[in-house]
Amino acid sequence: MKLVFAGTPQVAVPSLQALADSPHSIAAVITRADAPLGRKRVLTPSPLAQAAAGLGLPLLKTNRLDAAATERIEAIEPDLGVIVAYGGLVREPLLSVPRLGWINLHFSLLPRWRGAAPVQRAIMAGDERTGAAVFQLVAELDAGAVFASFSEPISRHATAGGLLESLSHSGAVLLRNVVDQLEAGTIEAVPQVGEPTTAAKLGLADARIDWAASAEVVYNRVRGVTPEPGAFTMLGEARLKVLDLAPTHGAQPLPAGVIREFDKKVLVGTGTEPLELVTVQPAGKTQMKAIDWWRGMAATDVVAS
Repeated sequence: MKLVFAGTPQVAVPSLQALADSPHSIAAVITRADAPLGRKRVLTPSPLAQAAAGLGLPLLKTNRLDAAATERIEAIEPDLGVIVAYGGLVREPLLSVPRLGWINLHFSLLPRWRGAAPVQRAIMAGDERTGAAVFQLVAELDAGAVFASFSEPISRHATAGGLLESLSHSGAVLLRNVVDQLEAGTIEAVPQVGEPTTAAKLGLADARIDWAASAEVVYNRVRGVTPEPGAFTMLGEARLKVLDLAPTHGAQPLPAGVIREFDKKVLVGTGTEPLELVTVQPAGKTQMKAIDWWRGMAATDVVAS
């Protein structure tokens, strides 16, 4: 089949590669425009744009799938549109341009966690399982009938970044299988069943740690916002990034937000039991072991907020 593929971040790359290695033809790759990255704000192609260029595939860079983009895609006369984390909405008349419409690889157990941050929200909510689904794209957000899906447990120590990386590879296999079956006419989509939940895009407020919450809630939140937008806490007016946190077992209780050293470990109090600070990054410095940061502070008690 003749495909158009839309995506932007690294998690879309395994799916592009899987389809590029298949008998199907990728007539165009759609991705968002180059974005300024790093301290010097250098304009940088998206990970998918870089992958497409390496594969010699034609690129369309656009932040909006508007009339101009629709016209270019329509001229291709694609059989199927495939989208993986593009970061923009596909609306009519573009929805109806491909002969078989558009399919979307989404990293959740639909209808749970429809939206921009399904893996992050699943971890933050303490879900025990996640997965991926390939569904028919419709006007309503992530609401289309599902062609295929899989489920897997969420590791107690998984971060959003690590889990997304894993799902991007297993999801790519699922996606290719669905495309193959659509060409063969051997697959039908099934309507979603259950109460939908929404996975809103993460913001800075999601990344700030509330130490008054239970240890489990804090631990899940930190894992869910790692690596982006990245968990942090405030020490007075200074921001401290929390890159790695670990549960403790039987540690001496601490008031919420109070940081102390016990047995060569840096512990911080929560609403229940303390957690261990493992790796941190003080403002203006590189990441370091929490114990090295703490001893450099030369303090006995610090309160995070």
